[in-house]
Amino acid sequence: MTPKIIAMAGKGGTGKTTLSALLIKYLVSRQQTPILAVDADANANLNELLGLDIDMTIGAIRQELKGDLPIGMTRDQFMEMKIQQAIIEESGYDLLVMGQPDAPGCYCAANQYLAMTMERLAGNYRYIIVDNEAGMEHLSRLNLRVIDYLLIVSDPSARGILTARRIADITKPLGLEVKNKYLMVNRTPTPLSPELEAKISEAVADSHLPLGGIFPASDELIQQEIRGGSYLELEEDVPVLQTVFAAFDKIFAQ
Repeated sequence: MTPKIIAMAGKGGTGKTTLSALLIKYLVSRQQTPILAVDADANANLNELLGLDIDMTIGAIRQELKGDLPIGMTRDQFMEMKIQQAIIEESGYDLLVMGQPDAPGCYCAANQYLAMTMERLAGNYRYIIVDNEAGMEHLSRLNLRVIDYLLIVSDPSARGILTARRIADITKPLGLEVKNKYLMVNRTPTPLSPELEAKISEAVADSHLPLGGIFPASDELIQQEIRGGSYLELEEDVPVLQTVFAAFDKIFAQ
């Protein structure tokens, strides 16, 4: 099985993690499983939106690799064993958390072992979803050079949309092959102002970045997060879910 890679990108605070959690819910509801979700943000909180606790991260494994290994075990064997232990297995999807990045004087060999292990793991999944921090360096560390869908998330601000346009332009210099890119404008006011609508249309036209969806701010999502409940437990008749799912239907039905 060759998985389809979906990566989230955008400046901090735009709701990449929220859309990642809702995308997991969408794919599980459409029986497009199994899924591997990778939380590649140093400030990991995708697990919180999924109602899960974290016991181990890739960052912690990197630190262990700097110490003594079990007798008779190579570093790549140790890395693979630890990654298997770090994967949180749930119904329809698994979660892997990257954790804190390498400290100065990074242990680059750990990234090589991670890439090799991820390459072996990838064949077990139909989709791999990567919730990135503001940059996209983790994609290369995970050996994910071909991205099937890059969802560039913006908040309803001129700066956020400008950042989205810049991200769309830098994928080639990073050596990434991106098959499909979409602009996702998140947490918009209702109704949408003509000025914001014009700014979005301008970004789409100037960057050749198709509009994937415009999603309104949602009290239901805020209240679910405050309660500490999983987004996967939300009913599908919640208005924002209907909007998000309709957008995902158009994107992933292609």
